[in-house]
Amino acid sequence: MTRRGRLVLFLAAAAVVAVLLVAAFLGLPQFGGSHHPYGDRAVRAAFAHHTANAVAAVNFDQRAFDTLGEESILFAAVLGAMVLLRQTTGERRRPPRRARVSPPIRRLGMVMLPVALLVGLYVVAHGQITPGGGFQGGVVVATALHLLYVAADYGALERIRPLSPYEIGDAAGEAAYVVTGISTVLAGSAFLTNVLPLGTFGTLTSGGTVVLLNAAVGMEVACGVVVLLASFLDQAVEIEAPPGNNGAGPAEAAGGGGNA
Repeated sequence: MTRRGRLVLFLAAAAVVAVLLVAAFLGLPQFGGSHHPYGDRAVRAAFAHHTANAVAAVNFDQRAFDTLGEESILFAAVLGAMVLLRQTTGERRRPPRRARVSPPIRRLGMVMLPVALLVGLYVVAHGQITPGGGFQGGVVVATALHLLYVAADYGALERIRPLSPYEIGDAAGEAAYVVTGISTVLAGSAFLTNVLPLGTFGTLTSGGTVVLLNAAVGMEVACGVVVLLASFLDQAVEIEAPPGNNGAGPAEAAGGGGNA
């Protein structure tokens, strides 16, 4: 296609999208009004499926297919980072240097690490009944582990963070979401339809497939963020450029432990 043809096609498509956006905008309820047609429908649907957290019901029940796309974007981003930031020919890996950390920071980090980890797991586990869920709790869990980098050094973080289990967990979380959707099809319903028993409202087992999908996302986000951060931290702390390369080496980039 010629350049002029591509431009005409783009302008035509942009005009159609603009008309649709304007039409949708004009159909929105008034800001600050008491009538919320979409919110009211979402809340009714959440209660009908015994999911106390309406946001979780939207994410993992009413538009569970969209959430699969969002989860897959993170999975692809982690995979891309691993490929782009892998150790290449000529680069060499060296053990991170020990870093000196002031005792108050060390003690605070040691106290906060298990607390943050527990909070993250709680947010994931209670995603269907309280604010939060797999996305938020997964990030908290991954962040909690990295408090060890702040409180000690990168070597200490690496000892509790062997990457292989987290890489498996990242893939398992993505696969669990897809397998749950396929299972609903095999059960005779549409992909990702909520077909499981809905349980008692307000309990950990309520919400049917919301529980499974929320847990799958929590696992994928927690493990994926750990792997993603490890890809960047390895480049900054451990991997040295080939001789003659003027790029910043690990010592220059992060001072060995990153918190010395």
